[in-house]
Amino acid sequence: MFRKILVANRGEIAMRIIRACREFGIATAAIYAESDATAIYVKKANEAYLVGPGPVQGYLDIEQIVRLAKRIQADAIHPGYGFLSENAQFAEECSKAGITFIGPSPEALALLGDKVKARELAQKVGVPVVPGTSGSVSSLDEALAFCQRVGYPVIVKASAGGGGRGLRVVRTDAELREAMEAGSREALAAFGDGNLFLEKYIERPHHIEFQLLADQHGYIIHLGERDCSIQRRHQKLIEIAPSLILTPRLRAEMGEAAITLARAANFYNAGTVEFLLDPDGRYYFIEMNPRIQVEHTVTEQITAVDILQSQIWIAAGRPLVFGQHEIALQGYAIQCRINAEDPRNGFRPSSGKITAYLSPGGIGVRIDGAVYKDYTVPPYYDALLAKLTVHGRTWDETVRRTHRSLEEFVLRGVKTTIPFMMKIMEEPDFKAGRFDTAYLDRHPSLYDYEEVMQPEDLVVALSAAIAAYEGL
Repeated sequence: MFRKILVANRGEIAMRIIRACREFGIATAAIYAESDATAIYVKKANEAYLVGPGPVQGYLDIEQIVRLAKRIQADAIHPGYGFLSENAQFAEECSKAGITFIGPSPEALALLGDKVKARELAQKVGVPVVPGTSGSVSSLDEALAFCQRVGYPVIVKASAGGGGRGLRVVRTDAELREAMEAGSREALAAFGDGNLFLEKYIERPHHIEFQLLADQHGYIIHLGERDCSIQRRHQKLIEIAPSLILTPRLRAEMGEAAITLARAANFYNAGTVEFLLDPDGRYYFIEMNPRIQVEHTVTEQITAVDILQSQIWIAAGRPLVFGQHEIALQGYAIQCRINAEDPRNGFRPSSGKITAYLSPGGIGVRIDGAVYKDYTVPPYYDALLAKLTVHGRTWDETVRRTHRSLEEFVLRGVKTTIPFMMKIMEEPDFKAGRFDTAYLDRHPSLYDYEEVMQPEDLVVALSAAIAAYEGL
């Protein structure tokens, strides 16, 4: 087992990695930008090192991170998610330096990080795919020809990267040029690769993903599925495990398809194969994420498998210690992403000092977070502050427990998604399990909620009113 792991990330995922390492008795080294100097994960790691320059560049500086790992004698690096987690060059440089990259091989990262190549691999091994272009689209005429062949709507996608960057749904010829130009610019800025490809857009599907664990000895299992259909602008907000609509037969079939794809890619470590499931029960491969996912916690709650520790175990060359027949899905779990965003204002990011923080508790309630009272939320990063994951025996119990937990969650000083999530837990269609990727678009009333004014907010409002009055 490893002696020291460098955590090449920040925020809540850095805390999650540090906790997993601590249970293994492994020392951790954190990296941080100046804007993260007061972050919890920096305090909880055994060692912490400033990287830079600027708030973001240090987290993306392969040479600096690998050089630091060698200097402090870390024998492994965990990349978390985002930043360099899917960067094949980073994995390769770790290998050259004699440092274990806690993730798949550089070759698997290069293959799966290119959506076009991953799609071609899926077709080769017989995993269903959405009708799409055979490779990157090089011209508007080529794109128009595809759209005329399969019919609108279509979706324009970035060949590299993920997280909804570069995605555009197109319903007419007139929209296509703008979608391709904007999508290419966004993809180039986000991933350094502006190539695009097109797929037929499946209306009102469920977004279903299967969590895989694969060791370096050729053994692969799945830990069931997650339903990530509740999204805004292709960004996931609520994740559920297991799906409310999969039959045991379909679960087995889709799980085996995910394993087939991973085996064909010579994949090992933890990864997620994502599918669209149409209203008629047909599923289509869309991508494979060769890293830990934000939403891994719901799978952990229904399987009692620690996916982070499994990543470390596999990276150390150890075989998986449980088989597919030992994976049982117990109850339901819901994860709510507590983001520093204002849902009523187009999910505009919110930054500033957290004036009060009190997390919920009780049976079946889990918090993965990295904030505290008086912490200043910086404006430079993803808006995720914490993840609330709730487990229950039944779907109804899990929804009620999630609502109660959101009611208890005190996080003030910045706008958050908490009241919006509470509204979703109260909505009849959600409670009945009637949702798909168009759920938020079809329920605009969810944005009509009242935020309870807290004592400190009242003080600020009164002070502003007095100052305005005296200034007259």
